Amino acid sequence: MCKGLAALPHTCLERAKEIKTKLGTLLQKPDSTIDFIIPYPEKPEKPPKAQKPSPEEALQWRDSLEKLLQNPYGLASFRSFLRSEFSEENAEFWVACEDYKKTKSPLKMAEKAKKIYEEFIQTEAPKEVNIDHFTKAVTMKNLVEPSPSSFDMAQKRIFALMEKDSLPRFVRSEFYHELIK
Repeated sequence: MCKGLAALPHTCLERAKEIKTKLGTLLQKPDSTIDFIIPYPEKPEKPPKAQKPSPEEALQWRDSLEKLLQNPYGLASFRSFLRSEFSEENAEFWVACEDYKKTKSPLKMAEKAKKIYEEFIQTEAPKEVNIDHFTKAVTMKNLVEPSPSSFDMAQKRIFALMEKDSLPRFVRSEFYHELIK
């Protein structure tokens, strides 16, 4: 049985061991119920603290992703919707970029730039956003000397993607229809 495995390239053996370890961990009986916490709600959560908009205000969001994202309740509603579809990374990236642009300290800006890059831009990032190779290359070049505009091109691409794809789905969602009643 090991003879077949010995013939595999070294990386395949490492990958097989990694998978075996992960499966072993998953199959173990958890020590407490805390291990069963599911990170995504079954239903979109109602956004906390932000004031619910009037139906008229919420109706404006159909035609303007910018208005939706600028409204705290709208942003929270949109993020909850995206979370329910397991596609919150675009909104998270947009929010991170907005926060980044407000950073004044060059040291903090460099720290935030590194975090945003590692979380959203680099290949195989935990929350990698879908941007084209050219945009990724320009963004990486901009990060050599971080400035408030370092992520502008990538943020504009993601905004366009959300506007074209996510916003129409959100507007058709039951949660949005409850807001405009």
